[in-house]
Amino acid sequence: MKNSLKLDREEVKILQDFERGELTSINNFKEAKRQMEEAADAFLQKDKRINIRISSRDLNSLQKRAAKEGMPYQTLISSTLHKFVTGKLKSIE
Repeated sequence: MKNSLKLDREEVKILQDFERGELTSINNFKEAKRQMEEAADAFLQKDKRINIRISSRDLNSLQKRAAKEGMPYQTLISSTLHKFVTGKLKSIE
């Protein structure tokens, strides 16, 4: 029977790595997963609030862009600021 599973590029890479034996099991997976989840929660915790004034035109544009991306506009702003401060913001021009 032919395998009709559709894999994206990343999944194909993982499958190829697995087939070459390049992936290894994690000892005590449940504990490792718990530690990683705790680290992710701590890293992603938003513990500070700011207030800024921007033009209604910019806010409207942000809200439209966020809606297009399927996320709240505050999340878009936060994500954009995070990318900027970590040097990962790329120009789309």
